[in-house]
Amino acid sequence: MTTAPQPAASLSAAEARRIALRAQGFLGAPDRRAGVRGMLRHLGAVQLDTISVLARSHELIPYARLGAVGRDAVEKAYWSDSHAFEYWSHAACILPIEEWPHFAFRRRQIRAKGYRWHLLEDKLSSTRAVLDRLAAEGPLTSSELGGAKNGGEWFEWSETKIAVEWLLDTGEVVCTERRGWKRVYDLAERAVPDGLFHDDLEDRECLRRLVALAGHSLGVGTRADIADYHRLKGGQVDSVIADSGLVPVEVEGWGKPAWADPKALASEPRGRHRTTLLSPFDSLVWDRSRTERIFGFTHRLEAYVPKPKRVHGYFAMPLLAGGRLLGRVDPAREGRTLVARQLSLESAAGARPMAQALQEAAEWVGCEDVRIERTATPAEAVAVTAELAAL
Repeated sequence: MTTAPQPAASLSAAEARRIALRAQGFLGAPDRRAGVRGMLRHLGAVQLDTISVLARSHELIPYARLGAVGRDAVEKAYWSDSHAFEYWSHAACILPIEEWPHFAFRRRQIRAKGYRWHLLEDKLSSTRAVLDRLAAEGPLTSSELGGAKNGGEWFEWSETKIAVEWLLDTGEVVCTERRGWKRVYDLAERAVPDGLFHDDLEDRECLRRLVALAGHSLGVGTRADIADYHRLKGGQVDSVIADSGLVPVEVEGWGKPAWADPKALASEPRGRHRTTLLSPFDSLVWDRSRTERIFGFTHRLEAYVPKPKRVHGYFAMPLLAGGRLLGRVDPAREGRTLVARQLSLESAAGARPMAQALQEAAEWVGCEDVRIERTATPAEAVAVTAELAAL
């Protein structure tokens, strides 16, 4: 690991928190004219996930920042006009199409390895068949290509599915949208604009761009924070951080070297704080150690934890208000009612913001009522119910 240069600035923990909030779009007036597309460019990546409670996570991301954006409008903003593509970043993510060249290093790595999740063995004929079908018929799902599974468990992919996912990983095909949560594949040469359709950039230039982009999206972060944003390795960050444009800073209480976007340091973060519920896959909180360091808030997705062992619920969504994480709620919908299946607050000060966030979320998804089912303490149920009645 490289030795960090002398910090150019020192930040208090509160300053670093405000810088992070502004960088992620939660402090100050949102740029509504730029809308969902502007948000995607600003964040650099929006994580996808199969779970849908209030909505799918990639819909919750713009909602948390921009308010009640129509769900159809969100999908259209992401996918129309070759504006975005899906690829492996922090996880499976929607990415701005202009970042296509900067993931060339990852496509080359996968090609060199020869496989990703499944061994290809003698499946070149299958990849050729997939390419021929897409060339002749246009964008298709794996089902339309011949079926995604052989039967059995979800991971027992068909030969066609293995082939098309290999082509996706190596950049010969692109996921151009999700249809009924199925990937829609097209030839990269057709889906990616001509000026961006190349893998000409060397690995170092790709890494430099992604490190710079992560620093911009985070505002301020440690080496591990920056690496985690696009799932880079620490050594990869070290190799380009000096040329990334990020500047070294010292943050109170972090105990590790950090780097910041110089634009984030140029002015005091000011403006209105957003009050909202966050997807557990929101880039503000997807890094659990960073979330605890910045907000003093321990959060864990429990969807894959056996039900008897869950503490906060299946899809507990953190409550952001006043620039702090004040609680969490595990929501569900029953007809026209939003149900808080499990709710907990960090303090009594979270009761009113929780009520406001629940009411706003209910209206967004077309619910008319909010019901509190279970809380950490009886006092929390009384407080949030009273605040809901007062709205």
